[in-house]
Amino acid sequence: MTIVPPEALRPSGGGDHYRIFTPYLRAWTRAGRRQVLDAPEKVPFPGGPALGRPEISREPYGSTRRARRPYEFPRGGESAARRRMARWLEWCAEDYADGKDDLAGDRTSRLGPYLRLGCVSPLELESLAENGEFVRQLCWRDFYHQVTSAFPRIDRDDYRPRGTRWRDDDGAIRAWKEGLTGVPIVDAGMRHLLAEGWMPNRVRMITASFLVKRVFVDWRVGAGHFAELLLDGVVASNYGNWQWVAGTGNDTRPNRTLSPVRQARRFDPQGEYVRRYLPELAAVPAKAVHEPWRSAPVKGYPPPLVPFG
Repeated sequence: MTIVPPEALRPSGGGDHYRIFTPYLRAWTRAGRRQVLDAPEKVPFPGGPALGRPEISREPYGSTRRARRPYEFPRGGESAARRRMARWLEWCAEDYADGKDDLAGDRTSRLGPYLRLGCVSPLELESLAENGEFVRQLCWRDFYHQVTSAFPRIDRDDYRPRGTRWRDDDGAIRAWKEGLTGVPIVDAGMRHLLAEGWMPNRVRMITASFLVKRVFVDWRVGAGHFAELLLDGVVASNYGNWQWVAGTGNDTRPNRTLSPVRQARRFDPQGEYVRRYLPELAAVPAKAVHEPWRSAPVKGYPPPLVPFG
């Protein structure tokens, strides 16, 4: 479910879809919108199996049990989605541009799972959100849907082949998945994913860039792991973003590499996010928490998987 249908916009210069986000954003912003409709009073169900409540595990994902606090998955359904939407629009939407990358503050909307399952309408959400940066994120969602509609093998094939030669390294892949790479911001993000089935978009980019640009593991490996665990793991956005990071997708700078240390110092300056998911670093001072390898080894925490200068 999108705001603008994938097939509704076509580049003026020809082609069946937009390959670059900025011109798509301009066209998307000018495009007409369907009317937001009220929910029907009654939804008829076909006969068949009796409806009931599914049994949902409250255990963290995966084999790693390293999160500091228990976490209960968000309640499902439209009512819960609308409550979440209303609270976020009232309290957090206004400063979204400043808060979306505040890793310790956790000020993102967390509406992704509800959008994925159709519990809340992206069209209604756009009509209620007055923050331009948040609406821009909804446009990114539509952008990847139209890319995937035109290139349905986005989860298997390079959108823009670069001839990259990937490494096969089961040990490195396992360390990345379990949050044991020795790079705190990467490990915190991966343990966050294991514990909650979610992580902030900034951390998704950092952890993905580390795997494909520093460990040189095929983006399909990482994207498949995310797809298995993310509560909001939509094929279009998940695989589109992984290809963007890997340089095989829609990024106009395919050689872009994110420095995990610089990103961590900028978006988690006091190390609060890292300590939340890496209790073994709780006693490390803030100035050293993002590069613990520069001081004495930390008991119970591995050295970096790849060299850092």
